[in-house]
Amino acid sequence: MYTYAYSPDEASLCAMELRCLFGQEIPEGIFMSGVQVDVSRSPFMKERIDVLYEGDSLEDIYRQTEQVEVEGQTFKVIYVKINDLAPEHKIEYDERRAIEREIGMRIEGEADVNRPERVYGIVTLGGRWYFGTYHKNQATWFRQMKKPRSYSIALSTRVARAAVNMAAPRTRGIKMIDPCCGIGTVMVEALSMGIDIVGRDINPQIAAGARTNIAHFGFKSEVTLGDIADITEHYDAAVVDMPYNLYSRITPEEQYAILVNTRRIADRVVIVAIEAMDEMIGAAGFTIIDRCVAKKGTFSRHLMLCE
Repeated sequence: MYTYAYSPDEASLCAMELRCLFGQEIPEGIFMSGVQVDVSRSPFMKERIDVLYEGDSLEDIYRQTEQVEVEGQTFKVIYVKINDLAPEHKIEYDERRAIEREIGMRIEGEADVNRPERVYGIVTLGGRWYFGTYHKNQATWFRQMKKPRSYSIALSTRVARAAVNMAAPRTRGIKMIDPCCGIGTVMVEALSMGIDIVGRDINPQIAAGARTNIAHFGFKSEVTLGDIADITEHYDAAVVDMPYNLYSRITPEEQYAILVNTRRIADRVVIVAIEAMDEMIGAAGFTIIDRCVAKKGTFSRHLMLCE
C-alpha cells in the first residue's frame, strides 16, 4: 500500500514516474501494488505499508493485531491520513489517536512514540482496513539540493530523481550513463539510489563541477571529458538533458547527433528537453513510449521515455 502527493506543476511528472515504477496508471493519492519499491526513491511517494492484516472493519483489525509479535522490540502505530474517505467521513485527529492507542493496547510489548524499533501503519482504502509494517520516505535527496557547484539551467533535484526512476525502474544490475551530465545532478541522484552510473560532458569546467558535486556527497563515479560520439561502451539506460538552443550554442544538427549516438549506446533513454522533439527523436531511431511535462512557473521541460 502506497501513498503519494505532488504540487499542481508536478502532476504530469509524478504520474509518469509512478507509471514507470509500477507499470500501470496509478489512482489518486493512495494505491495497492504487488511491486515493492523503496519509497525513499521517489520525490512524490510518502509512505508504504507492507500489509499484514486486512478486514471490513476496525474491529476486524483490532482482533488480528493481537497476534502481532514484536519480539522484545519497542513499537509505534501510525494512522495514515491519506486515504479515499469522503470528506463527510473524514476521521479527525482525536479519533485517529484513539485508533492508534486501541491497536497499541492489543499488541503485547512496549510502545515508544519517539524512537520505536518497529513502526506499524493502519489505513483504509476501498471500504476496507489494512494494517502492516510502515515505511516512511526519508527524503534523503533533500540534502542533495544544495550543491557546491550549480548553474541556473540545471535540472532540479526532483526532476532529475524522477527521470532516473523512469530510466531505471529496477536498479539491480543496471548500467547507466548521463552523456551530457552537466554539473552531475542526475548522476548524484542515481548514485544515491545505488545505481551504477557514469557521466560525460564536452565542457571541461562543467565536467569538473560534476566531479566536485559527486565527491561532495560522498559518492564515487567516473566523469569523462569528450563528445558522446566517442563513447564505445553500451548501457542499459541513459538520461539525456539535451543542450538547448535557448541557452547554449548548439545547432539542430548537433542535437540530432546526440540523439543518434544515444540510440547507439543505450537501450532505454529518458530525453529531457525544453520542447517536444518527436520528429527528431523518431528520425534517430527511437520510439517514445511515455512522456510528461514538468513545469516550474512559466518554464516547462518535456521528459520523453524512449526505447
